[in-house]
Amino acid sequence: MAEINPPDNVALTEHGTAAQAHAEPTAWGLDATGWVSLAMIVVLAILVWKKVPGAVGKALDRKIAGIREQLDEAAQLRAEAEALRAEYEAKAAKAGEEADLMIERARHEAEAIVAQAKADSAALVERRARMAEDKIGAAERAALAEVRAKAASAAASAAASLIAQQHDAASDQAMVDKAIAGLGSAH
Repeated sequence: MAEINPPDNVALTEHGTAAQAHAEPTAWGLDATGWVSLAMIVVLAILVWKKVPGAVGKALDRKIAGIREQLDEAAQLRAEAEALRAEYEAKAAKAGEEADLMIERARHEAEAIVAQAKADSAALVERRARMAEDKIGAAERAALAEVRAKAASAAASAAASLIAQQHDAASDQAMVDKAIAGLGSAH
């Protein structure tokens, strides 16, 4: 097919047919881009005339001031928190020192209690040893007294037996008479 060159105001469609191109509309010599630019200039002029940038600046300044206040408050809260932390750290250190002191006191008291218990146990052992010695001594004295009593009893029995063997009734009468006479002359 032969190529067709359309005139300047005619454009070809994708099927190869010719379509008439239309001219951009204009008003007072301005096309669409010119009118948009003019509208933007007018809007910006109104914004400047109504002092919108100043109002925006004041609003931003108020927002900045609010943020500064919040930052100052946050800094103050942080300082207070650090002071509290330092105070609690000091209290914890003091509590640790007090705990160490209490442990040391308890250790000294325990040592004193152990020393006192050793002294008391030594005294108790000594008292018990003396009591045991006293009991042993008393038992020895009792045994000695018992032995003496048995010996005296055995001697008396032996003497009675010997006297009974060597004396008769007549010699007993003579001995009684002699003892009676000795009593009478003693007075």
